[in-house]
Amino acid sequence: MPLFKRDRTTIYYEVHGDGFPVLTIAPGGLQSSIPRWANLPWAPDDVLSSEYRVIMMDQRNAGKSAGPVSRDYGWQTYASDQLALLDHLQVDRCHLLGSCIAGSFILRFLETAPDRVVSAVVLQPIGASPENRPKFAQMFDDWAEQRKDSNPDLADSDWATIRNRLFGGEFVFSVTREFVRELRTPLLLLMGNDVFHPQSTSREIAEIAPNAKLVEHWKDDANVDGGKQAVRDFLRMHTP
Repeated sequence: MPLFKRDRTTIYYEVHGDGFPVLTIAPGGLQSSIPRWANLPWAPDDVLSSEYRVIMMDQRNAGKSAGPVSRDYGWQTYASDQLALLDHLQVDRCHLLGSCIAGSFILRFLETAPDRVVSAVVLQPIGASPENRPKFAQMFDDWAEQRKDSNPDLADSDWATIRNRLFGGEFVFSVTREFVRELRTPLLLLMGNDVFHPQSTSREIAEIAPNAKLVEHWKDDANVDGGKQAVRDFLRMHTP
């Protein structure tokens, strides 16, 4: 079982295929892990491993990955893990591809290390709305409840601070609109269409990011193949 250990954190990952690397980040909220790709019409290893080196990972404290939760836990914690895994695998530059919460992970990664990414594909990104704020708060609380016993030094107020750091913000939670307006990385968005993945979030990212393209229909049976091909074409266009 491939495990990458960094300080007190252990990250489970898989590598499929050869070629230019694609770091993939799974859906599932804070339970973002490789098996969660089964909830989508296709998984990146099935679609891309014939042309690319597809790197899949369980995020910290999801699936087979684990690590401490400190008072400063937040989006940057995950970006640091993702960068450390790339360093471990000796990957200097890559594509990023992910779904759901991965949109926020990817945008924070791009803010942290833009020189490491040649392009990014985001399927149904999460985003803040009046309807989903309680749902994100409950999702966090459920995740935190499972981890309180292994992090006894954190008080309830600390967990509330972490929840607010992750999901208390606006837009996509992890970065600002101002950052996205200045983002030069080529970006392909496959639109979301439910309470956690509002259409409005996908449309706004596509509208304000200078090098973004939006695919509106990709999940229903009639458009799955077209969505796959849009991703393949986009990655080929931007592969060095």
